[in-house]
Amino acid sequence: MSTEPQPNIPSAPADFPEQDMQRSTSASGSEGRLVAMPALGTGDALANGTDDAAMDKADRRAQGQMLTGKSARMALALRPLTPAQLAWRKLRKNKLALAGGVLLVLLYLMALFAQFLAPYDYISQENGASFRPPMRVHWTPTPVVYPVTQGFDQYRDRVFVEDKTQPHHLIFFAKGPAYKFWGILPTTRHLFGTSDGARVYLLGTDQFGRDYLSRLLLASQISLSVGIIGIAITFALGLLVGAMSGYYGGVADDITMRICEVIMSVPDFYLLLALAALLPPSLSPVLVYILIIAILSFVGWASMARIVRGMVLSVREREYVEAARALGVSDFKIITRHVIPSTFTFAIVSATLSIPAYILGEAALSFLGLGIRDPMPSWGNMLSAAQDLNTLQERLWLLTPGLMIFLTTLAFNFLGDGLRDALDPKSR
Repeated sequence: MSTEPQPNIPSAPADFPEQDMQRSTSASGSEGRLVAMPALGTGDALANGTDDAAMDKADRRAQGQMLTGKSARMALALRPLTPAQLAWRKLRKNKLALAGGVLLVLLYLMALFAQFLAPYDYISQENGASFRPPMRVHWTPTPVVYPVTQGFDQYRDRVFVEDKTQPHHLIFFAKGPAYKFWGILPTTRHLFGTSDGARVYLLGTDQFGRDYLSRLLLASQISLSVGIIGIAITFALGLLVGAMSGYYGGVADDITMRICEVIMSVPDFYLLLALAALLPPSLSPVLVYILIIAILSFVGWASMARIVRGMVLSVREREYVEAARALGVSDFKIITRHVIPSTFTFAIVSATLSIPAYILGEAALSFLGLGIRDPMPSWGNMLSAAQDLNTLQERLWLLTPGLMIFLTTLAFNFLGDGLRDALDPKSR
């Protein structure tokens, strides 16, 4: 009996064909991540020696599969990375930039929830509690603080001694002075307080007996927001003026650049002093805050507009701008949709590096008494109480606002340097 050779019928592909998944040796994703199986094309079918009908059937079955582990990493490796993903991949390798970003997130969260974190109001004071040192927290095993009594040593120097006969137990989410959270929700809850309602000064007091920690937290809302709002106004104005000046050119460009050069020729700090000195002392703190932001924005927009104008001069001659102009797109749409977005990389990096200058500008004006005035707190006017030698010797807690300014400036510089390296296409 003769046996005829059986036809070579290709077997159905497996649910997870290894030869199709091993296209890249790079690993991406975590072990537990679920990703959809990528569809296989006709070229893959020819390479594997299978017919189109069988491969289409396998494709339809594979579309319903979810891959994990090694197969998921290989499937994700087939996807091209976007520019944002490439920038993030490089940014997360810079440990200083990540540390600066985390510190800034914590600082701005502190500013957002300052009313809840602060145990007292910024104008609340206690008679006879001038320049009280910070209270120590004793864990025995619950947190306890002891009131501080003032006395004098043998040299007639003022000293503070803990009175351990009157312990005050600290509790979380305690009731305290009433306030409106974000100006909307009325509440009396604070992060911490004492069970008997006694006042506790974890960061000491100032010359008027006001809690220094509460004023420091509430001052962060002003000092940190000045930089963000000021730089937003400056860059919106600088981008728009610079883009229009560079796009149109001509007489308007010459007049705009001469105005920018006049503003840039005047020293920034002296211009700030001159403008701030024009503010009458009878203005409300809110109006002074708004005018300080306007002054800082007026000083900084000229240099931004000049740099953007130089970038737009080269961008307006590129092919996609010429194509949009040939299609009859309006100049406003070309500037806002094609010209200005091409300068965003520079704007992001420059804004990150320029925010500390706005914070320092407000602090300098408030320190000199030309900015935010007492009793409204800011890091600048809080430092004005630390001008004498006794502060450096006996009241070091009054220098805490200077430490906050230093940490904020350092964090912005670290993050700005990291963003500059990550967004630079020449460094990839």
